[in-house]
Amino acid sequence: MHRHTICRLLVLSLCLAVMGFAPVAAQERPSSPEGAASTQIGDAWIDITYSRPILRGRNGIFGAGDEYGQALNAGGPVWRAGANVTTRIKTGADLMIGGTTVPAGEYSFFIELKEGAWTAIISKQDYMETFDRDKMAEGLTWGAYGYNPEHDVVRADMVTSTEAFSIDQMTILFTGVSDAGGEIVVMWDNQMGTLPFGVAP
Repeated sequence: MHRHTICRLLVLSLCLAVMGFAPVAAQERPSSPEGAASTQIGDAWIDITYSRPILRGRNGIFGAGDEYGQALNAGGPVWRAGANVTTRIKTGADLMIGGTTVPAGEYSFFIELKEGAWTAIISKQDYMETFDRDKMAEGLTWGAYGYNPEHDVVRADMVTSTEAFSIDQMTILFTGVSDAGGEIVVMWDNQMGTLPFGVAP
C-alpha cells in the first residue's frame, strides 16, 4: 500500500511538471529571429543588429518592375533591411560611406529598393524598441514606419546582383574587411546588395 501511494505521488508530480512546462513549450519562437553582424578593424568594432525574416516557401519576394520592393516596404517609405524593430549599425570608428564621413556612433540603417538600384541610408533618427504609436508622433521610427529623410547622414548606392541561388533567411554580413574598410552585404532570396565602406583617416 505504501509503495502504491508513492507511485501515485510520483505520477502526479510528473503530470504537474509536464503541465507546468507546457505553456513554456507552447510559446512560439519569433517569426523573424534577432540577428547580428560584427567585425573589428583595429581597436574599433562595427556591429549591426536586425531581425531576420524567413521566406517560408515564398518566391520572388522582391517583386519586379514598378512593384519591386513594395511588399518588403509593407507600406513604409523604405525597407527596414530586416523585420520588426529598426535595423541599427553601431561603429566605434569614423567611416567613409558614399564619400561622406559617418562619425563613430549609432545609427539606423534603411534601404531604398528599386530593381537593380538599391540605396543604403544611414540615419541619425531615433527609434523605438517596442511599438508605441504615441512615440511615432515624437519622430521615432518603428522599423521604417515614421522614417524622415531629414535625419539622413548619407545615402549611398549599393552594388546589386541577382544570384542563381536563394537565401532562405535574410542575412547581413561583412566581407572583404581590412584595415582600410570592407563591405556590408545584405542578402535575401536571390537578391544581394553590397555597400562598400572605408575607415576615415
